[in-house]
Amino acid sequence: MSTPIAFLKGHGTENDFVIVPDPENALELSRAAVAALCDRRAGIGGDGVLHVVRSAAHPEARAMAGEAEWFMDYRNGDGSVAEMCGNGVRVFARYLQHAGHVAEGDLTIATRAGVRTVHIAKDGDVTVGMGRARLPEGDVTVTVDERSWLARNVNMGNPHAVAFVADLAHAGTLYDAPPVSPRAAYPDGVNVEFVVDRGPRHVAMRVHERGSGETRSCGTGACAVAVAAARRDGTDPAVTGTPATYTVDVPGGRLVITERPDGEIEMTGPAVIVAEGAIDADWLARASG
Repeated sequence: MSTPIAFLKGHGTENDFVIVPDPENALELSRAAVAALCDRRAGIGGDGVLHVVRSAAHPEARAMAGEAEWFMDYRNGDGSVAEMCGNGVRVFARYLQHAGHVAEGDLTIATRAGVRTVHIAKDGDVTVGMGRARLPEGDVTVTVDERSWLARNVNMGNPHAVAFVADLAHAGTLYDAPPVSPRAAYPDGVNVEFVVDRGPRHVAMRVHERGSGETRSCGTGACAVAVAAARRDGTDPAVTGTPATYTVDVPGGRLVITERPDGEIEMTGPAVIVAEGAIDADWLARASG
């Protein structure tokens, strides 16, 4: 009988993940295996997989090993590889603390979008330095049923289209990816955020995450929304010289996003480990097909 594979389950504002510790990168997690793990009926269930690997042991992260000991090898729920996941970084940091690899305070984590700085606070919240947003030029349009909206193209290490709408119900079911045009703006697909105002510098959003469908939260999406809202509201920190902080409500909770005048963005929110267990290695081998 094969040796069981350890896993944990965690979430950040109900954006949930299967956590697979694999410090030496000994596991081969195929796209099919990841999709099977994330299946909510036949697997463990999650919006994605956090594959926990030492940077020095992973070919995509070795160059970052001097800055960050640990690499977040993140996979979407359909098994595809993703550059970055903001809620995932917070849960990844919480796992490292849970496992005794780090303590409260500051640490760094390597991702495909670069090294991210993290602070684990005593009150349980985790703050992640999300880097700077890029705002590619050119209009994009999001369409649901008979409605269309001009959207802001924001890149947070992964691509986003942010549409401000009158009612979050206008986003529809979000079972399928909303059409975004021109398609050439997002050759590798896109995360789409639908946003309404709740008050001064306070918004709420729904999101269709590329490769996962609608999720309860999206950290990079919340950052993209705050960036888009600041430009819309005339509070761009690079122009005003003052940090812009937005509260972003997601279906799974609340995130606080601050963009500084130098363009650096920080995201603060909860991160929780809810369970530990073992994956049947033979089942996973069969699922890998």
